[in-house]
Amino acid sequence: MAVAASNVRSAVGLSQCSVSGSTAAAPVSSRAGSGLGRKAFCGESVTGSFGKGRVDFQVGESKSRRRSGSLVQPVASSLLAEIAKEIAQAQAPAQAPLTEFRPRVDPQTVASLILGGGAGTRLFPLTRRRAKPAVPIGGAYRLIDVPMSNCINSGINKVFILTQFNSASLNRHLARTYNFGNGVNFGNGFVEVLAATQTPGESGMNWFMGTADAVRQFTWLFEDVKNKGVEHVLILSGDHLYRMDYMDFVQKHKDSGADITISCVPMDDSRASDYGLMKIDHKGQVLYFNEKPKGEQLKSMQVDTTVLGLSPEEAKKMPYIASMGIYVFKKEILLKLLRWRYPTANDFGSEIIPASAKEFNVQAYLFNDYWEDIGTIKSFFDANLALTEQPPKFKFYDVAKPIFTSPRYLPPTKVEKCRIIDSIVSHGCFLRDCSVEHSIVGIRSRIESGVELQDTMMMGADYYETDAEMASLLASGKVPLGVGTNSKIRNCIIDKNSRIGRNVIIMNKDNVQEAERPSEGFYIRSGITVVLKNSTIKDGMPCQPSSEFLSVVIAVKRGSVGSFVPGRYDCGSSNLAMKLEHLVM
Repeated sequence: MAVAASNVRSAVGLSQCSVSGSTAAAPVSSRAGSGLGRKAFCGESVTGSFGKGRVDFQVGESKSRRRSGSLVQPVASSLLAEIAKEIAQAQAPAQAPLTEFRPRVDPQTVASLILGGGAGTRLFPLTRRRAKPAVPIGGAYRLIDVPMSNCINSGINKVFILTQFNSASLNRHLARTYNFGNGVNFGNGFVEVLAATQTPGESGMNWFMGTADAVRQFTWLFEDVKNKGVEHVLILSGDHLYRMDYMDFVQKHKDSGADITISCVPMDDSRASDYGLMKIDHKGQVLYFNEKPKGEQLKSMQVDTTVLGLSPEEAKKMPYIASMGIYVFKKEILLKLLRWRYPTANDFGSEIIPASAKEFNVQAYLFNDYWEDIGTIKSFFDANLALTEQPPKFKFYDVAKPIFTSPRYLPPTKVEKCRIIDSIVSHGCFLRDCSVEHSIVGIRSRIESGVELQDTMMMGADYYETDAEMASLLASGKVPLGVGTNSKIRNCIIDKNSRIGRNVIIMNKDNVQEAERPSEGFYIRSGITVVLKNSTIKDGMPCQPSSEFLSVVIAVKRGSVGSFVPGRYDCGSSNLAMKLEHLVM
């Protein structure tokens, strides 16, 4: 490094920078940082600063210069060179220890398969005419928007959706929302709906027999040229509510060297039997997996969940590790398992994963954020109303990672003299002098004066009726879309395009748990009244089924003992009749 002397008194430069002739240079006192210590050598003041390619010095003038002349040039040069060396060492940044370099996984090497689900019997009657992923949620979205948006926000643009049951509305929503023309643009990616189909061969003549069988029937897609670069396959469910960066999940899978990685959450006793449970070691490897265990098998799956980072108090409340039903596979491992190792296995959770844990490297990935399985009417209802809490456990309106849905171009909602508390009101609605509390009001909803809506999810409508059409319906004694004047509704799900007349009461005062009244336009599931899609509840009709408390506990039939859960059941319901006909009192 060249050393340039500055602010010296003579053009001769270094030869005229003087110090006391008989004094040797003392060591430089330096500190790590941007500057040099004020005491440099011979008690004189030296300051330095780094410029580009040079070091500039200011050397204080010694009194000895005035008495005994100047120091010779070689000595001064040597001293300044030593100073420059010490300054360079002091100002050099500390060198971090070398760490192993782990490249980030390229999202282009990841393909996701979203499972459209089966018949959706636990979500019936919401799945009577639609697939589970097409069920509306949050007032303006559908369940499929959650995994689709997570893929988009994670940078994954190779997406397959596998469908089989009631897929018309799901296909329509996907085509309108996630395509190359309008909606979300995927660049060189794609969104493809893979409907269940029949192909030549014995195995190709069957419909999907389970989650694994559904994927197996389309493994040939990975031989396509556009999927040649795929290294990791992400298996997702279409009926969960959560926000996840899938690339963090895939990165953990890659870094751990796993063949399969399962996303998991800690779980409490009340719901543990509804999920696949696992035991893991201190490195996160899955040692044992049991799908939806009951009784003693359930108790045997309890583990110390402090291994997941939970506090002892939290671990005591949640002693299980539950699978989210979200997996990432090495592509070659997935093909090996489905085609050759377990060619007749139909389900990931109950067959593929438990068997793989015994012979492959299966890792657990802890997801420590909000997650809800929307598998039943009760979980669906509770998850929706939880969105109205403050603060909510889940937000659709995240600026950094939004949840996308179909663009509808609706006008703002109009509210006239209403009382609205802790609720969500979607766009395009008309609310007149009504009360809405702890409820969700879906798109294009119409709520007339005097209506009281509490603890209710109203999904809205697919279209508007004009003022003339509504007047004509009212004049002829019919019911227009929406909720008519002075109706009182509690603890209810109102499906799309429903017509609820004037002075209707929907309350389930007797806490009936199960009822089936499709001819009257409603069901009751887990105590929640569900008004059917496109149904009509006429003026003044009370939706309160007659009930009788049944305390039957033990029944005997043909020498065997059976059980019947005590509770309130609708005496006019067909499901109760079917249960009772098998019991001999």
